Amino acid sequence: MADLVDSVGQLLRDVAATVVLPSFQHLAEGDVEEKAPGELVTVADRRAEVRIADGLRSLLPDSVVVGEEGVAADPSVLDLLRESGPVWIVDPIDGTGNFAAGHGPFAIMTALVRGGAPVASWILDPLAGTLAVAESGSGTYVDGVRATLPDDGSRPLRGAAMNRFLPADLRARVQRGLSAIDEVLPGLHCAGREYVDIVSGAQDFVLFWRTLPWDHVPGALLVQEAGGVVRRLDGTPYDLTGDGYGLLAAANDATWRRVHATLLS
Repeated sequence: MADLVDSVGQLLRDVAATVVLPSFQHLAEGDVEEKAPGELVTVADRRAEVRIADGLRSLLPDSVVVGEEGVAADPSVLDLLRESGPVWIVDPIDGTGNFAAGHGPFAIMTALVRGGAPVASWILDPLAGTLAVAESGSGTYVDGVRATLPDDGSRPLRGAAMNRFLPADLRARVQRGLSAIDEVLPGLHCAGREYVDIVSGAQDFVLFWRTLPWDHVPGALLVQEAGGVVRRLDGTPYDLTGDGYGLLAAANDATWRRVHATLLS
């Protein structure tokens, strides 16, 4: 598995260097389009996904790929997540809105799933060159250094709630609760970076409503393998094949419960 972990990391770095970064701040007018209301895609997203998917299939010839842009073109691709064999989940550019606007953060993310459960994940920050990797049962590493989250949930809370897709009643409740949070962050419009910031200790929690697998499976494993907690808003585990909404990630169980009580009770 160690060789595969290294090979995937190198693949993401290669795609960042040859596809993603050369397009950053160099997109022409026709290189960005709206694939759905408020949802942008660029030529770099599509090219990167093709390159990543080809590389991943060459590393595991019996595997299949579920990529964000592939699902946008053919929603039935999402059904592959239920297969028992190896499945790759790919977000070629997480934070496309930032990327298209010419600023960071954005990330390249992938996860390997077997039998519906994630076994490894990778999140690369192309601008910083930082690579975070998690392997089920083996921990989380950021640029080769193991990340271990504290189990103390009593320190001042610092985190973000992504309000864009929240139902109006829930948004109002969360907004009221945020007034009791010590430091509310504005949100980075890049789920991959939010998860890495929890792992690195830069923030304690993040709340999401939409839980598309390419946005959350890689980061959820990172947080969990570092000792953190990722659960649905009703406290149940995050099931990547489920259709539910709402996800709260936190540095530890005590913090998860504290944030949940503050924002949602």
